[in-house]
Amino acid sequence: MSDSTDPGARIRLLLVDDHQLVRDGLRARLGDIPEIDIVGEAANGEQALAAAETLRPDLALVDVGLPDINGIELTTALAQRHPELRVLILSMYDSQGYVMSAMRAGARGYVLKDAPSAEIIAAIRAVAAGGAYFSSALTAALSTQADEATALTEREREVLILVAQGDSNKRIAQKLDVSVRTVETHRLNLRRKLGIETAAGLASYALKRGWIRG
Repeated sequence: MSDSTDPGARIRLLLVDDHQLVRDGLRARLGDIPEIDIVGEAANGEQALAAAETLRPDLALVDVGLPDINGIELTTALAQRHPELRVLILSMYDSQGYVMSAMRAGARGYVLKDAPSAEIIAAIRAVAAGGAYFSSALTAALSTQADEATALTEREREVLILVAQGDSNKRIAQKLDVSVRTVETHRLNLRRKLGIETAAGLASYALKRGWIRG
């Protein structure tokens, strides 16, 4: 792994996206940048973890929508196994929930796939140098959105806490005197608002906010 904090150092970059056309497009967009070396590609999380182990890149450019584990889960795994590896999310999803989940997982930046090449390059340089970068279109949207865009309703919060405590959908429905279908709808809303897909992730979210005890 190179010293990417050195202004003259080259950036060893790993591309992680399940679409070959996207990876080819990124190679075309980044191939002429002198300080960027694309050392490898991965089409899924398993390949990305193997490539990180063998290729030792400085930075991984990671898509959210991978076929085995998603990019957020991959970011968590990379942070645990290779804490020196910086992760920059490149995604089509511009929701605040995904951005916050990426940050909690350890990503140093989040840039949209339709961003201009100059912005993607700027993001790579910033993150490789030890900084952070968020797509200009995304930060503008985040700064103008009111907090209620991702605020939970009282019932959603109740469902979250019960999920975090290990209750099944059926058990939650019984406790709240609602249908299982209603519980499923609340869980879908939680996933959309928070960008958290697993019960373990919801438990961690609730624990950090003091809603449940560890």
